[in-house]
Amino acid sequence: MKPLDLSVTKTAQILGVSRKALSEFINEKSALSPDMALRISIATSTSAESWMNMQQKLTLWLAEQDAPDNVEAGALKRAS
Repeated sequence: MKPLDLSVTKTAQILGVSRKALSEFINEKSALSPDMALRISIATSTSAESWMNMQQKLTLWLAEQDAPDNVEAGALKRAS
């Protein structure tokens, strides 16, 4: 938004969402939804899939930061 000199209010208007919804997304209080990905893709002439892929990669990376340490690596493969 900064490179385009757009405010949160103006960007929310362009995307057809509330300022609050966009603010929560920008401030990482909510994940990217398929609806928001579609809206961003339309507004930027990009694909919704690319936006969802970025969200999925971020979500997985965040999960890896708190990876469980009580799972036996490879145990299910050896059990079969």
